[in-house]
Amino acid sequence: EVQLVESGGGLVQAGGSLRLSCAASGSTLDDYVIAWFRQAPGKEREGVSCISGSDGSTYYADSVKGRFTISSDNAKNMVYLQMNSLKPEDTAVYYCAAAVWLSMHSGYEGPKDADFDSWGQGTQVTVSS
Repeated sequence: EVQLVESGGGLVQAGGSLRLSCAASGSTLDDYVIAWFRQAPGKEREGVSCISGSDGSTYYADSVKGRFTISSDNAKNMVYLQMNSLKPEDTAVYYCAAAVWLSMHSGYEGPKDADFDSWGQGTQVTVSS
């Protein structure tokens, strides 16, 4: 099992940027899909973005497409989420999660909670208006 730790959250004004980091240990990223989820108080957790450690394929939810960029550095066992043009509705606890043997096929519709076995502790992102 892979262990995950998120960092990089904070308080930022609308229009600002943050870069979240997810550090993985215990396994190589090559066989995993790493996803970023977020959860605001009283709301269900939603999949934001994910990246395949095997081929670099990426997915973005419509709500963040064009503003967020996911990337990975397999040699460092790190995954990043660069968040630009932040909006108040981006405020949430952000989690990274790992799924092994998950196929990001051509019609992939985004990460689902049940597909991911390993989760980080979360990092708070607050966007003020």
